[in-house]
Parts: sequence; structure tokens; C-alpha cells
Amino acid sequence: MTETIASTGSATDASAAASTGSATDASPAASTVTTMPFSRALNAGLRAALAGSDRVLLMGEDIGPLGGVFRVTEGLQAEFGDRRVLDTPLAESGIVGTAIGLAMAGFRPVCEIQFDGFVFPAFDQITSQLAKQTYRHEGALQLPVVIRIPYGGHIGAVEHHQESPEAYFTHTPGLRVVSPSTPNDAYWMIQDAIASPDPVIFLEPKAKYWQKGEVDTSARALPLHASRVVRRGTDVTLVGHGAMVSVLLQAAAIAESEGTSCEVVDVRSLSPVDYGPILDSVRRTGRMVYAQEAPGFTSLGSEIAATVMERAFYALEAPVLRVSGFDTPFPPAKLEGAYLPDADRILEAVDRSLTY
Repeated sequence: MTETIASTGSATDASAAASTGSATDASPAASTVTTMPFSRALNAGLRAALAGSDRVLLMGEDIGPLGGVFRVTEGLQAEFGDRRVLDTPLAESGIVGTAIGLAMAGFRPVCEIQFDGFVFPAFDQITSQLAKQTYRHEGALQLPVVIRIPYGGHIGAVEHHQESPEAYFTHTPGLRVVSPSTPNDAYWMIQDAIASPDPVIFLEPKAKYWQKGEVDTSARALPLHASRVVRRGTDVTLVGHGAMVSVLLQAAAIAESEGTSCEVVDVRSLSPVDYGPILDSVRRTGRMVYAQEAPGFTSLGSEIAATVMERAFYALEAPVLRVSGFDTPFPPAKLEGAYLPDADRILEAVDRSLTY
């Protein structure tokens, strides 16, 4: 049995191991860079993990010959066989429960949940069992299970196919929660998630699946639990995760044309959060706006806003502002444009911040 997985540390020391200020990435002298869509980058990362260890298994609904709804697992069953890439019944609770048993037996299962709204039948298994087993066994039992969840809007889908459930999981001790926003992060973060000794909720922004970007397959840029500054600025810090990072960059470009310099921070790791780059940025700009697709009440944006207010209070020139989805169920596809934060709503918050 081959085994080349490297541990990324326990959940308790993950925050300390994350980068706390080096937001810009040093490129290696020699790199292997290729351009691919986000979904293909995930596919390549899963392939690398499968090739690296016989203990890695993929399981989910229609992930075999079909390759999954978003074709993320396309070709992997043909390459690694149906004992490594398993089509499962339409039973999310059963998928996660089986994965827990496999992890107890020494495997590293990677579960695919077809759509974000389908994860709730497995919610009890995730929050009552998967998240608690290591604590229950005083650290003697590890459950290296990854649960891949396509999430968020921007694709015009129907009910139960567009949700932003990240707050449920970030609120649950014992789970790591991450969300890549670029193909390069997708390639490396899925491998690091599989290598983690702890359960990882791996949130994949659906709006990003078809976005192309450069992927450096020779060296990872950042640890799994590190935030990153993706655009430098001096006047306002814009912070977000997943698909919202692109919207923040769009807003920052518009703001620059109007004379306002915005810095953009990609959170990447939703639990634990690497606050170093966020706080460093806020201390430079004195202002912060957090944007997310999820409803605003008791959300990740609420937690990050409160922490920034506590830890960078004397650097702030204005209160931390939040832009979010509304506190309603995700609307029908025709109304998602009114529900999801766009560049205009973010820029309105920037203008409010600058009036203080």
C-alpha cells in the first residue's frame, strides 16, 4: 500500500501554523504552470491524491462514469477503478456515515455532496458524529474525512441547489472549513484537505467551476489555513471568500477608477480563520467591508467583523461594515441578482465607510 500523504497538523494548531502576514506569494525559481478551469484543477488535485495513496477513496452520487454533476471526478473511476471511486445510493446520511466507518478503518474518504442543499440529510452525521469523535476519544481517534460541497449562487439554479451553509459548519467545533477561490488554490487545497488528520468541509463555489486560471503544480503557494491579500490598496480593506472574491476585485477596480484604493483579502480558510493578513490590512487602511453570499445574521462575516473590531479597534476610522445576502431563503433563480451582493452594493458600503 503506497502512502505519501503528509499531515497538516491538528485543528488546534492549524491557526498557529497558518501564514500571519506574508500575503504575497514568492514564486519558485522553476515552476510548472498550466492554465485550466477550476473544475479541472480540482480533478487534477484529486487524481494526485488518489495516485499518492491507496487509502484515498472518492464516494458520492454519480461520481463514477458520469464524473459528477460538475464533472469534477470525470475519468477518475476509469483510471483508478470502482473500488477507489464509488458511486453511492442517493442517501447523504449513508454516504457520510459510511465515510466515518472507513476513516476509522484507516482510509481517507472524500465525499461529494451533489449540491449544497442536499447536505442537510447528512447534517446529524457531520455535526454529531464526524465533528465530535476525535474529542470524544481524547485525540486517540482521527477521522480524515473530506466532504466536498458545491455551494453558493450565480448559476440560476432551483430550490435546494443554491445555498450558502458555511456558518453551520464554522460554528461546529471539530471541523475544518475551507473554500478556494482560484484554480491554483483548488488544486492544492483539495490535496491538503485530504492530507489533514481532521474532518474538512471543502466548499466549492459553483460560480467558479468554469473559471480558468494558472495552476502551478510544482509547489503550493500557501498553507491550507492561510488568508491572502490578492490586491493591494490603501483606503479600504475588502474581505470575502469563495465566489465573492471576484466580485470584490471587480468593485476594487471600479473604485480605483473613481479615485479610491481598495485592498482585497481572500479568507480561504473559514475555520480556523487566519486573521494576520486581515488585521495587518485593516491597520493600514483603517476601514473594512466584508462581503458574502450567505445571510448576514450570525454569519462568518459577523464573526470576522466582531474579531476585527476587538483586535484592531484603535486602528479603525469607521465601523466594520457587512454586505450579504438577505435574511430570507435563497430566492428563485430569476431573483438571485437582487439577492446576491454585487459590485454596486459593495461600493455603496465603501462610500459609507469613507464618510466617517
